[in-house]
Amino acid sequence: MSQSPLAIIPVAGIGTRLRPHTHTLPKVLLHVAGKPILAHILDDLPALGIAEAVLIVGYMGDAVREYVSANYPRLRVEYVDQPERLGLGHAVSLADPWADDRPVLIILGDTIFEADLKRVLAAGVSSIGVRSVADPRRFGIVETDPGGRVIRLIEKPANPTSNLAITGVYYFTHARPLMDALHELQRKNVRTQGEFQLTDAMQLWVERGGELTTFPVDGWYDCGKTETLLETNRALLDKRGGAPGVPGSVIHAPVVIGAGAVIENCIVGPHVSVASGARLKNAVVRDSIINENATVEDVLIEGSVVGGNALVRGGFRRVNVGDSSEVSIT
Repeated sequence: MSQSPLAIIPVAGIGTRLRPHTHTLPKVLLHVAGKPILAHILDDLPALGIAEAVLIVGYMGDAVREYVSANYPRLRVEYVDQPERLGLGHAVSLADPWADDRPVLIILGDTIFEADLKRVLAAGVSSIGVRSVADPRRFGIVETDPGGRVIRLIEKPANPTSNLAITGVYYFTHARPLMDALHELQRKNVRTQGEFQLTDAMQLWVERGGELTTFPVDGWYDCGKTETLLETNRALLDKRGGAPGVPGSVIHAPVVIGAGAVIENCIVGPHVSVASGARLKNAVVRDSIINENATVEDVLIEGSVVGGNALVRGGFRRVNVGDSSEVSIT
């Protein structure tokens, strides 16, 4: 009888490009399209038959533990601390005691994606998610033979020979060969760009005869900085559509409003995500993410991310302007 897969989810990143928000909250708990980034991953695990996960934590790991424990009581989770940021390969290797030689699904904790993972797991072949990109130099890439088998993996090549980017979703039918390759890189201190890379371990495994294929990732959403977080929010909300009715306010779809949020006398949307406990009053809000327990009052905001428990308050002006006049209000 085959074992059910184990999910390995590295969530130790600091998220420096998302400051100031990540000064007080780990990147994976920032909201996008109605829920934290990490929730977009964890919510999909039960449908894949996955009931166990190893989370590799680091920066603000206690906040991750608290969130997952409170919201996913049926998921059996082990937490492993990565005290030094030595690369993705090092992070994944820390899950070795729980992985043993069982199937593993590795998902980067800041990756929101759309792919048919049920089909991938059912195929029973080790496979990694890829997507064609315009500039492969920014990513790890794969080369495949005519039969679709991976023959080469390269981390951020200066002269790419393929436009198939590695998206951060990996399935291995047996974890042991991968873990052995990761440990070998560390014993020999083989690093790329100063870190132990998962890409290098997979390349070592392929060179030793490991069979690795690819699967398409249809949606791949970047949450690395404020601008792309908002782009991802727009894309996911467009797919969801809809908007709840709020008496006394005007809601322009697509909008998602969390439980316990209060909206009074506002115009909200399109493309707004309001987290639970937030309060909006006398405001116009569009293309924005309002995090938990934030307050937005008497102001118009657009293209904004408002952190948890933050207060944004402005003031509407009243004017009496005659014909052929020009007024600048700052």
